[in-house]
Amino acid sequence: MAAALDGLKAYQEAERPPPPPAVPVAARAGRARLLDYGGDGRATIFVPSLINPPTILDLAEDNSLLRWLSGAGVHPYLVDWGAPTPDEAELSVAGHIENLLLPLIDALDRPTHLIGYCLGGTMAIAAATLRPPISLVTMAAPWRFDGFPDEARDGLRALWENAEPTAREIGALPMEVLQTGFWKLDPARTVSKFEMFGRLDPDSDKARAFVTLEDWANDGPPLTYGAGRELVEDLFCANAPGEGRWTVGGKAIDPAALSCPTLDIVSTSDRIVPEATAARTGETLTLKQGHVGMVVGGRGRTALWGPLANWLSRVQH
Repeated sequence: MAAALDGLKAYQEAERPPPPPAVPVAARAGRARLLDYGGDGRATIFVPSLINPPTILDLAEDNSLLRWLSGAGVHPYLVDWGAPTPDEAELSVAGHIENLLLPLIDALDRPTHLIGYCLGGTMAIAAATLRPPISLVTMAAPWRFDGFPDEARDGLRALWENAEPTAREIGALPMEVLQTGFWKLDPARTVSKFEMFGRLDPDSDKARAFVTLEDWANDGPPLTYGAGRELVEDLFCANAPGEGRWTVGGKAIDPAALSCPTLDIVSTSDRIVPEATAARTGETLTLKQGHVGMVVGGRGRTALWGPLANWLSRVQH
């Protein structure tokens, strides 16, 4: 424990590297923005989770899935959800799709691929139902929420029951509440990673990469109260998507009914979104990298970046 606390202190005091260069804004919808990463290929909209910032897909200048894809025959765009405003307390997960995501898709006014990561993948399935894309890719995206371990769902339910009165009063669910749930998924790892960091040379590439990733994991605006309620009660606890009862824009969302090519990227070692939660309705790419490692880990380029670019090229038309 002493070593872990030393590592935590070293992390808190570490020098922060500069963020990657800013990219142009292609469209806006309320507080949400569509960021344009350039490139010569087909437009490809990436939908990140509502939890944590979207920058996991553009973590660092030398570790950015989106910047790499822009030079590999893809024209990536990234949805940046922004921070909720006080008048959005009742905006649900479905409301984010209807009021923010669909207008951003419509703003491009041309056919696009659609790619969703984590909860963003769940949301992208709904968006693809309402705005059929060239293709749909989901990365580590939950759909069958009964595939989460019972202890994880029960823990999240208990967490929500304790937080709900305050969340309702302030109109938002703070990120710190959700972080508590993530820590409980694997508390030993939370301790061991800081113990490991404390032994690193603070000027090493590994130490700098750790700080960048950990800052991402501990950052993010709150969820609206409506999104928190729907996420916990309807998705995690009631498994509405997996049972065909989730409706968005007046339509029941069924990934099996999509007419476009689909690719579901899952991982056998994902502790945050287990592979048992995947929709698995089209092609499947199975990886061994973890939930975050598949995107920014050392083997991400060969395991996910390259195969994703190749698949998008194959279904280009």
